[in-house]
Amino acid sequence: MIMHINNRQGHPLAVQVQGCKDAPVIMFSNSLGTDHGMWQAQVAALTEHYQVITYDTRGHGTSSVIADTTLQNLAEDVVDILDALAIEKVHFCGISMGGITALALASDHAQRFHSITVANSAAKVGHTEAWNSRADSVEQNGLAELVKTTHTRWFSEHFDYAHDILAQKTIQSLAVTPAQGYANACRALANADVRAQLGQIQLPTLIIAGQYDPITTIEDAEFMHQHIANSQLAILLASHLSNIEQPQVFTQELTKFIQRI
Repeated sequence: MIMHINNRQGHPLAVQVQGCKDAPVIMFSNSLGTDHGMWQAQVAALTEHYQVITYDTRGHGTSSVIADTTLQNLAEDVVDILDALAIEKVHFCGISMGGITALALASDHAQRFHSITVANSAAKVGHTEAWNSRADSVEQNGLAELVKTTHTRWFSEHFDYAHDILAQKTIQSLAVTPAQGYANACRALANADVRAQLGQIQLPTLIIAGQYDPITTIEDAEFMHQHIANSQLAILLASHLSNIEQPQVFTQELTKFIQRI
């Protein structure tokens, strides 16, 4: 069941809590242009032994579109959700935009987390000018053109995304993402850069990269791995949405990591 929790700015965020009530908690954060449903395979595999929180990042799914969004806001939304649920500490797993959110949380709110998993992300994702240009374009023209080509960025040619139900649902979630919410998130990513903070991160960190990811590359993952002392790196045979393209391997890497902590 989806509930709506108000963040510190008074805007509702869509949140779902499933699984074992008294078990360790894993919280998942979606990528740009998707919603909490992208974690369906992980939720199904983990709810027997964990309590699992998924949510729609602001401007996505049924969470509010909020102007002037920054990476700090994305991180604070996570803390606000945990506060509202009266949960002190979780394992946090974010992909792409959710991954750089994990880095911000580890840097600024480390006391609330047992670990972070940074999947298909980077300490600086893409180029500032490109993000601002995409935000302007989406505000003017909507998301239809992006939807047409998104499979080439999200999934590799080794993956039959056309016959994968979750892949198709995830592409559809981009089609229904509010254009202004998407644009606001692009501007947050344009200004998000945590490269200088990586050396301060003390939390156990799992970095997951996709062998075929054209957006956040293996080089990006290796850079984080080199600069975060307590980190480990796993490379999956996948493109950008590795949790959908390689769901079993992704979940295995995540659970193996969490169980060692």
